[in-house]
Amino acid sequence: MSVSYHANVSLGNKVSSASGNWAAADRPLVIFVDDDARLREALDELMQSVGLDTISFGSTQDFLEAELPDRPGCLVADVRMPGVSGLDLQHRLVESGDVKPIIFLTAHGDIPMSVQAMKAGAVDFLTKPVRDQTLLDAIAAGIERDLKQRAHSRIVKEHQSKLALLTPRERQVLREVADGRLNKQIAFHLGISEITVKLHRCNVMRKLQLTSVGELIRVWEGLPAEVRKTVETGPLRTH
Repeated sequence: MSVSYHANVSLGNKVSSASGNWAAADRPLVIFVDDDARLREALDELMQSVGLDTISFGSTQDFLEAELPDRPGCLVADVRMPGVSGLDLQHRLVESGDVKPIIFLTAHGDIPMSVQAMKAGAVDFLTKPVRDQTLLDAIAAGIERDLKQRAHSRIVKEHQSKLALLTPRERQVLREVADGRLNKQIAFHLGISEITVKLHRCNVMRKLQLTSVGELIRVWEGLPAEVRKTVETGPLRTH
């Protein structure tokens, strides 16, 4: 068996310290995709020993066809499997916009494979057999990454819903302020009075619930490029 079961293992501090306080929908979920049934069983036991929920699949096709709960966590996949390979699975997930952190665990890895996987955003590329603690450390890093991604996504959605309240002119002023232009420069560029710029600027700050230009710039820079582009060109979609 590639992964042996030991009781003296631990999850990363940031994840394990909160593991008992998760609401059911927020409990981390580790997803295994490997065609070795004995290995999947051993991995499930290892995760249970540190209080993590798991779902296992014997092929990438089974994984792709499954309806998975929307919970934080990470994906642990073999590289070489019948049908769609682990690397192809990673490519499909990236193409679809699924940023679920992925860890590769394989007996058939090489340097080009590992480089390809890491460049595409893999958390780690581990070789079988792997130490329990090494795998748990990688899983802890994957869960932590997913939690951060989810938190950032929630913040972006909140800002996006507030941005949707802005009028077209207020969005223009927002963009100008974020670019560091002064009221006088904005007025000249937009062909409006400086007083009108100040009014729009105040409305922007009020609707976005911000108190300083520094906050506004941080919010703007934290938005994905496609959202910033939408602010400049048209209505915002909040879902």
